[in-house]
Amino acid sequence: MGVSLSVLTIGDELLNGEMADTNTAAIARILASRGFAVRDSLSVRDEMDGIVAALQGLADRRAVLIVTGGLGPTADDLTAEAAARAFARPLEENPAALEEIRAYFLRHNLTMHPRNDKQALLPAGVEILANKRGTAPGFHLETGHCSCFFLPGVPAEMTAMLEEAVLPRLERDYGEETPTRERVLKVFGLSEPKCEALLAAAGLPEGVQVAFGVDFPFVHVKLRTSGAAAALLLDRAEPLARRTLGDFVIAVGDASLPQTVARLLTEKGKTLALAESCTGGWIAKQLTDLPGASAFLERGAVTYANSAKHDWLKVPESVLETQGAVSAECARAMAKGIREAARVDLALSVTGIAGPDGGTPGKPVGTVFIGLASESGEEVKGYRFSGNRDTVRRLSACMALDRLRRHLEKA
Repeated sequence: MGVSLSVLTIGDELLNGEMADTNTAAIARILASRGFAVRDSLSVRDEMDGIVAALQGLADRRAVLIVTGGLGPTADDLTAEAAARAFARPLEENPAALEEIRAYFLRHNLTMHPRNDKQALLPAGVEILANKRGTAPGFHLETGHCSCFFLPGVPAEMTAMLEEAVLPRLERDYGEETPTRERVLKVFGLSEPKCEALLAAAGLPEGVQVAFGVDFPFVHVKLRTSGAAAALLLDRAEPLARRTLGDFVIAVGDASLPQTVARLLTEKGKTLALAESCTGGWIAKQLTDLPGASAFLERGAVTYANSAKHDWLKVPESVLETQGAVSAECARAMAKGIREAARVDLALSVTGIAGPDGGTPGKPVGTVFIGLASESGEEVKGYRFSGNRDTVRRLSACMALDRLRRHLEKA
């Protein structure tokens, strides 16, 4: 059945709308990739009695508890004290934790505030979990029947410590009990029902189950199985599923559409320029979020106004006046103009009406044209996306990247 595991996230900001709880999703995703399933999760405010009750309740019914948040230096960071109360341990200064905190400030040539000493006040008898990216040491304690891991709430610190300190222990202690193994194919352009229907006829190996999730606008196809031969079964199932879903598969595992595009551009030694109107630089942001983007991205222009399209991209005034800025002719000229100006191998252009205003009967809100220029010329496709402004812009950026991906895969 597998290890019984819960996640507890702590912080007022998670429950008053200031911040989304991304930690639970990240923990579940990372654990699932290694065969561990989160059974339930809970978020509580920065309030002592609530944290104590949550710790006691979850630890009573689970074998593993992963806690994030509340390990900072301020008065509202209550997790360590709550853990001491919940499990009847004295709160004391931990020399190893204090040394780690001081070492962090020395490494970064920073002055340590006296309040940071508070982060070394931990329940007696805990094991310190090193935090290489922040000032808050994590810690591990055993309650008798529950193994509790306390991690910072900062996502980058939390995920690093989960992978470096928590997962190795879970695999050592519960590795033989892991219930499932999973491979995830990310799909763009097919609905969940369509994916399900195609895979039902794919002849996947017996024992491999298919589950689905949506991370708009992508469908996540999850191939799952268990047992000693799980890896072998997934090695057989994955290529079958990929052939069945065809070129709608845009990434596998933790990879994303921008990462796939970046990899293809790098592998093929191609350079790229962007001319964006309605997407406002969204495509450029997705690509420049990735380290190493300078190897392929030469420039990106946000040419929102007609004057910018004409001045920077040399879109003819006649096109703007007769066909309009939202037209196949304008998208073609934008892609051609930025490619010639940048002297690159490939150029993408996007122009459209994201709404909520600006639509006409002939060109309603959601009308988008995407151009792709290469050495063989320019190709333009038109789309009608539905949804609000954010949805139209998101779909436009994803569709543009997908157009580029398909072109690179065929090149």
